[in-house]
Amino acid sequence: MPASFGFSNIWLQGDWVTRSILLLLLGMSLASWVVIFIKALDTWRHKENALNSEQFWHCTSLAEGLSVLSQRPNNLFHHLALTGQEATEHHQAAQKQLHDRLDISDWLTRSLRNGIDDHTSHLQNWLSILASIGSTSPFVGLFGTVWGIYHALVNIGTTGNVGIDAVAGPIGETLIMTALGLAVAIPAVLGYNALVRGNKFIIARMNRFAHDLHAYFVTGARVHSSAQGASHVV
Repeated sequence: MPASFGFSNIWLQGDWVTRSILLLLLGMSLASWVVIFIKALDTWRHKENALNSEQFWHCTSLAEGLSVLSQRPNNLFHHLALTGQEATEHHQAAQKQLHDRLDISDWLTRSLRNGIDDHTSHLQNWLSILASIGSTSPFVGLFGTVWGIYHALVNIGTTGNVGIDAVAGPIGETLIMTALGLAVAIPAVLGYNALVRGNKFIIARMNRFAHDLHAYFVTGARVHSSAQGASHVV
């Protein structure tokens, strides 16, 4: 690319609108990569916890199972098991309160459902940033292109030079803004889709784990048959 064209020329020859668009696209790109990196680590850790949650059911007691789950920091399945334990103990201890009209199954279902909803909300944090960047950055780049073409045409009209070199260079240069918008949007969209797919796996495992917890706290045993494949039980 000739030195007279390219990013440096866009920055040097552009006005404050063009420079603002470039800075905005740069900020959107940095923000999307930071979110992708942080959320990818978060999703990977929770998926590892989901895959290892089966160890809970191989323990000989609830206390041992909670201890195994607590060995992994910020383990959503440990929090879910604690929620079930606390809900069971609270229901048994507070017989004279209004919620004693609910049986233990309904009380546990509500408690575990609330716990899953809270964890689901946590998993989805910051994903709206990726969705917003992926959907708006192409339009930001397109706006930069339109703005650049407008100024290029105004400059051509002022100078009266209508040669192909005077037209193609500046207008072609402005198309870089569209390319930048797409370069920002594509990683954001791909990252968003990958993170959503990872979250679906974790949420499905939480639903299955909550179903088993519900059966354990109500009946004293885990249900092994058809409940294993259930994904929306509580």
